[in-house]
Formats: sequence, structure tokens, C-alpha cells
Amino acid sequence: MFGSQLYDGGLFQEFRRLERDLDEQFGHWLWPLGIRSTGRGTWPPMNVGLTPDNVEIYLFAAGLDPKSIDISIEQNLVSVSGERKLPERGEATWYRNERFDGSFRRAISLPDDVDPDSIQARYRDGVLQITAKRPEAAKPRQIQVN
Repeated sequence: MFGSQLYDGGLFQEFRRLERDLDEQFGHWLWPLGIRSTGRGTWPPMNVGLTPDNVEIYLFAAGLDPKSIDISIEQNLVSVSGERKLPERGEATWYRNERFDGSFRRAISLPDDVDPDSIQARYRDGVLQITAKRPEAAKPRQIQVN
């Protein structure tokens, strides 16, 4: 009963039409294509951690020229931007391309107790490490009971 409608253009043709309409409206591939894929605006991936002494930010961005990275801070918002250029790929036909190239921008909100003048950054082995120190007054301390 449903076999001819499913395969002879009926339901599957409607799904293909709907997919084309969505692609035209919103662009191709709104969602990640695989388990290691990420959505737009999430490159480079990052880890943010808080210790009693510092806020540590790690951006995993292999293939960058450290001179092309721009880091700025305004009102406890750290912005990291830059561009990664990949070498020419030749005449191959690519069926999947998961390596990001082009410009990027990430913004990280810091806690209020971070000293903005203490922020340091270093790029090594494809990892950008940004460290922001916390002042002594913001560090946890033990209170003696008399």
C-alpha cells in the first residue's frame, strides 16, 4: 500500500524538497555533520578553568601564525580573533572538509575579580593559553575562629 508512495517520489520526494527549501532559506548544514564536527562560531574549541590564583583559557588552534592573533579586553570580556589560511588543496574533489580555514572570533567573559592588567597570552604547539591573575583579595582564604 505505502511502497509505491514511498519510493516512487511520494514521501521521499517531499523530504528532499523540504531539505532543499531549508538549505535555500538558511544555508547548507546548519547542524554538525559528525561526532567531531562543530557548529559555526565554535572554532577554535576552548577550555576555560578557574583556580584560586588564575583564570586559565586554552584555545586549540593549530596552524595559526601567532602574529595574526588579536587579543583584546573590554569590561571583562576577552575577544580573540584571527585568521587561519590553509595551503592550496590542488585539483582533488573533496567529499568532506572538516578543517576550518578563514577568519574567526571568540569572546570569553571573565569573572569580575580578575585583574585586567595581568592578562598574559602565549601560543605554543597549536594551543593559545591566556592567563588572567586574580588579586589577593579575591583568593579564597581561611578565617581563624577565636
